[in-house]
Amino acid sequence: MVPFPLLMKNNSSSTSSQKGIETVLILDFGSQYAQLIARRVREAGAFSLLMAPETPIEELQKHNLAGIILSGGPSSISDEGAPKCDPRLFEMGVPVLGICYGMQLGCKMLGGSVEGAHAREYGRATLKVKDASGLLRGIPTDTSVWMSHGDQVDAVDNNFRVLATTSTCPMAAVAHETIPFYGVQFHPEVTHTPHGVDLLRNFLYEICGVKNTWQMSDFMEEQCKSIRSQVGDNRVLCGLSGGVDSSVVAALLHRAIGDQFVCVFVDNGLLRKNERDFVETTFRDHFDMDLRVVDARDDFLTDLVGVTDPQIKRTKIGHRFIDCFKKEADVIRVESEQAIKFLAQGTLYPDVIESGHGYSGAAANIKLHHNVGGLPEELGFDLIEPLRDLFKDEVRKLGEVLGLPEGLVWRHPFPGPGLAVRCIGEVTEDKLVVLRDCDEILLEEIVAANLYRSTDQVFAVILPVQSVGVMGDGRTYESVVAIRAVETQDFMTADWARIPFEVLGSISNRIINEVKGVNRVVYDISSKPPATIEWE
Repeated sequence: MVPFPLLMKNNSSSTSSQKGIETVLILDFGSQYAQLIARRVREAGAFSLLMAPETPIEELQKHNLAGIILSGGPSSISDEGAPKCDPRLFEMGVPVLGICYGMQLGCKMLGGSVEGAHAREYGRATLKVKDASGLLRGIPTDTSVWMSHGDQVDAVDNNFRVLATTSTCPMAAVAHETIPFYGVQFHPEVTHTPHGVDLLRNFLYEICGVKNTWQMSDFMEEQCKSIRSQVGDNRVLCGLSGGVDSSVVAALLHRAIGDQFVCVFVDNGLLRKNERDFVETTFRDHFDMDLRVVDARDDFLTDLVGVTDPQIKRTKIGHRFIDCFKKEADVIRVESEQAIKFLAQGTLYPDVIESGHGYSGAAANIKLHHNVGGLPEELGFDLIEPLRDLFKDEVRKLGEVLGLPEGLVWRHPFPGPGLAVRCIGEVTEDKLVVLRDCDEILLEEIVAANLYRSTDQVFAVILPVQSVGVMGDGRTYESVVAIRAVETQDFMTADWARIPFEVLGSISNRIINEVKGVNRVVYDISSKPPATIEWE
C-alpha cells in the first residue's frame, strides 16, 4: 500500500456498514484472542468486526446484525472502571455469546453474581456437558477446553440454566431462558479447545440463524456496488505498488468503475530488483489499465541523505509520496479536464488495528507508515479503502475471485517504505544495490526449494555493522546481511520459518560469493511478538 503518514482527518468508512452483509460484532474487552475470534467467525461463514465495548446500541444497529460476541479480557468485573457494554444490548433480541469476561459481565448484568474462583483455572480442563442441545449440540459429553480466568460466575437466578461444568467451575457454560444470551467460561476460539469451532458454528447457525453469507464473491459484488455509489461520475486515483493489496484494489476498482480510475506507480528508488518492469508488464500490458509511472528516484533518495531514524524515514517517504501524487493528479486533471476526487488505498484490517485507529483507538501505535487515519487536507482527495475490513488471507481469496494471476495473488508482502526499512541506518545507493542482489538470490533459493508458498514473508536486511572475514589470502571488512523468513496467517502474529539448514547454507554461500561487499549472513529466529516482522 502507499505509505502516507498517519493524520487524523478520517474520510473513510467501514465496508461492513452495508446492510447487505450479515455481520457478527465482537465487543473486545481487551482479550489477547479478540482477532482470533473474528477470524474463527469468518472461517465459519459469517462476516465479523471488532468493536469497542462501550459502543452505543445506535451504532451497533447500523450493521445487519446476526449476533454479538462479548470477548474475554484481563479485567476483573469487580475492578473500578472495569469495561462494560451498553445494557440495552440484551434488549435487542439479537443472540449474544459471552466468552470468559464476556460471560461474567453478561451474567452479572442479567442478575447473577461473580466472585474470585476458589481454584483459578489456567490451561486445559475437562468440560462435562449437561445439555447437549443448542450451543453444545454435537459436543462430546467429556471434552477438553482451554481455561484462563481468576473470576467466575458464582450464582445465577432461575432464569438461567447450566449447560456444562468443570471440576472447579460449576457454571462453565450457561444459557438464559428468556433472553438469547449464552455464556462460556472457557475459550472456544483457541486450538486448545478441540470442539471450540463446533461450538461457534452452533452459535452462528443454530442460534443466530446465519445463512453462510460470508462468501468472497458476494463481498466483491457488495464492494463494487459500494464503490460505484460512493464514486458516482468522479474519477479515482489508485496508488499501485505491485504488491498484493494494491493490486487487488486496482482489480476491484477496474471491475467496479472501469476507465473512471487511473493507476499511479511511483518509482521511489527503494524497489526490489526489476520491480518497475514487472508492474508495467502486468498492469499496463496484461490488464490494459491506465497506468502512469512517476520516476522520483532522485527525490526520494535525496530526502533520505543522512537520515537514520526509522520513523523519520517513514515520514519523509510519506510526504514525498504525497507530493508525487498531488503533482500527477494535477497532470491528469489537465489532460482530462476533470478533477480526481478519490484516492484508493489497500489498507487491511491488521493495519487498522496496529496503527491505533481501529475499532476502539486503544491499540498500540505500531505502524506509523499506514494511512489509517485519513489524508492530509491539502491533497484534496477523499479516501476509498475497500479492503480495510479484510485479513491478508482474505485479500488473497478476493484476488483469486477477481481473476488475478496466482503468482501475483500469492506474492509475499513488501513494505510501503520499500527497502528503506530493510536498510538499517542511512539509506545509500550502494547499500540498495547490495540489498537488491541479496534479496534476488534469497527469493530464487526459496522458490527453488519449493518453500515460497509455505512461507509468508521472506526478505534480506542489510545491517549497519561490518565484520571481519577472510576471502582468498586476504582479510575483509564488509557488510552483514540478515535473512528473515516468517510463517503467519494474519500478520498480527508470526513465527520464524524453520528453513532447512541446507537451504540456508545455499543462500549464505551464494550471497557471500556473488554479492560484492557482503562477507557474513545471519538468520533471524525472532517471533512476533515480541519482535515485529520488519526490522524497522
